[in-house]
Order: sequence, then C-alpha cells, then structure tokens
Amino acid sequence: MSEFARQLTLNQELANLPDNVVGEILNGELVVSPRPAALHALAASVLGSELGGPFHRGKHGPGGWVILDEPELHLLDDVVVPDMASWRRERMPELPEVAAFTLAPDWVCEVLSPSTEGIDRAIKMPLFAREKIAYVWLVGCLSQTIETYQSDGSSYRLLHTHHGSDAARLIPFDAIELDIAGLWQR
Repeated sequence: MSEFARQLTLNQELANLPDNVVGEILNGELVVSPRPAALHALAASVLGSELGGPFHRGKHGPGGWVILDEPELHLLDDVVVPDMASWRRERMPELPEVAAFTLAPDWVCEVLSPSTEGIDRAIKMPLFAREKIAYVWLVGCLSQTIETYQSDGSSYRLLHTHHGSDAARLIPFDAIELDIAGLWQR
C-alpha cells in the first residue's frame, strides 16, 4: 500500500471512531484513548477558566492569546488533540472557521492520566518539539503537579514542577498568579 493510501485509510479510520473516544494519528499509527475521566476534565476545565479571562478575553489580564480546549491539530501527517492549546494573537489574529488547525500553537497542555501519560510524554512531546511549540505544560491530577517546559529548539527543558496548593506564575502565562489548588478541588 502506498504511503498516500495508508494515510487515507488512517484518516477514514479516525473519522469512523465513536464519540466516546479521542482518536489521534501519531507517527503513522491510529491511537485511540478513552474520553477524559472526571478528575481529568475538572483540571482542564478549571485551568481553562483561570486562563481564559485574563489571556483570551483580556479581562484582568493582558489578553493577546487564543485559547482552545481539545483543538484538532493537523501537523504534517499527524493528527493531535491536546487537552488545551493556545496561539499568540500576533500569529492567529482571528480564529479561523476550520475543523482542524494546521498552524502549530505556541503553548499546549496535556492533562495526564494513567492511560495517556506514556503517549503524552514519549510520543506527543517529541512531536510538539518538531513543530517548535514553545511551551508545554503537563498537568498530573493524581500527583497534583504541573510541569512546565520550554523549547530549547529541538527538545524541551523542564522549567519547574509546581505541586499541590502552590500559587504560581507559570510561563508563558506568568502575568497573573494561578490558583493551582483549584485544579484539584472536587
């Protein structure tokens, strides 16, 4: 089978997946994960609400970002669905009316779960590095941590691991202090 035919087959398999799973094409393989569990969804939702006002809308913060939950990214032959992604307004002045984005974001966040942590760390992070995504956050619900990474050009350098109830200023959204404890409150 030609590479083109293989990619078409993968894209068709991805399109045919049921709604109760998240499908991605990573390094030429279809990867299917369950929809996020409650703690995963809570952490992502709270983080989105913390960042959305000051950075997406500019309410009590600097604005200047487009922040989306679970955008579908088409990066070369890969189809990636991070938990959150954000683009600086200089690079995406207006949100395009598309189902999937081909412009790599400036920041991505993955909320780790036991079923996806290995994929997020071993497969997606190198993909994000290849695309020159400047910042990656890994949020661990069970460990109550946020790991912040910055691109060094070809891979990522761990900037800091924030734990538990620490309030913190996390790059690139360090213009405000985030209430990290809110991510874990049930």
